[in-house]
Amino acid sequence: MNIPHTLRRTLLGLAAAACLPLSAWAQAYPSKPITLLVPFPPGGPTDLVARVLAKKMSEQMGQSIVIDNKPGANGNIAAVAAAKAPADGYTVLYNTSSITLSPALYKSLTYDVMRDLAPVALTAVVPLALVVNPAVPVNNVREFIAYAKANPAKLSYGSAGNGNVTHLAAFQLVKHHDLDATHVPYRGSAPADVDLVAGQIQFMTDTINSVMPFVKDKRLKLLAVTTSQRMSLFPDVPTLGETVMPGFEAGAWQGIMVPANTPKAVVQRLNAEINKALQSAEVKEKLALQGAEPLGSTSEEYGAYVKKELARWAAVVKATGVTLE
Repeated sequence: MNIPHTLRRTLLGLAAAACLPLSAWAQAYPSKPITLLVPFPPGGPTDLVARVLAKKMSEQMGQSIVIDNKPGANGNIAAVAAAKAPADGYTVLYNTSSITLSPALYKSLTYDVMRDLAPVALTAVVPLALVVNPAVPVNNVREFIAYAKANPAKLSYGSAGNGNVTHLAAFQLVKHHDLDATHVPYRGSAPADVDLVAGQIQFMTDTINSVMPFVKDKRLKLLAVTTSQRMSLFPDVPTLGETVMPGFEAGAWQGIMVPANTPKAVVQRLNAEINKALQSAEVKEKLALQGAEPLGSTSEEYGAYVKKELARWAAVVKATGVTLE
């Protein structure tokens, strides 16, 4: 197609002008505090990691990052808030693996993770641990299975919410061994841990960083972890895969997403700052103390990972038969 010289110059000028605001915006970003939406309560495992990362990123970027805890509905309340927020880089979602569980679990969602949110980066993964209240008279996972079978309908297990990975991991254990136990969902790990320590519930598959303080002071018994290999922090604790569920592996991964249509330059800036923070010795040390492993990724890698996890958990949810309103 032959475009008149004058029109070509006009079009080129418009294209250049259109690029200027984005470039200037990217250079100025962030010019005000960033809100980081966390889908679980303060003090929980997700909140702990999010605060470590937010503090380091704030120092790097020279701008405050304000944590806004929006717990409930397996992380969907925060996800909806992020999906509806302006796509300007000032509202950021600290999501967990629950975002890939919800589409399979809920009969209807008011957002679509692939359509309404954009991936920025994977941040960390936290292993899950099978823990029991000390009043449960068992010392290892095989004894626990035997005790649960001998006491049908007498045990309850908590989770960070219906359909949360802490729920599905325990659900798979219960179903695999045909145990008769009652699920009690909570609004995050922190309140569930309190009731577990108090004996209101008897066991849980929770994130290791959430239960570690209680394990160390012997208020909870750690029977197994869900990683493929034993954790260096607890080398004497076996995995579920090597004991009672061959091949089983699960973890609570975390990442950062923004509203769809957030400018690419802003996404790239956030991605660079996240990866830089995850590589810092300070962040690595703090995450290690919580049993969390830093990850990091490009935004494209994270997007591909989310798609893969959506397919994986759809199959797990179908097999377990769990559905939520």
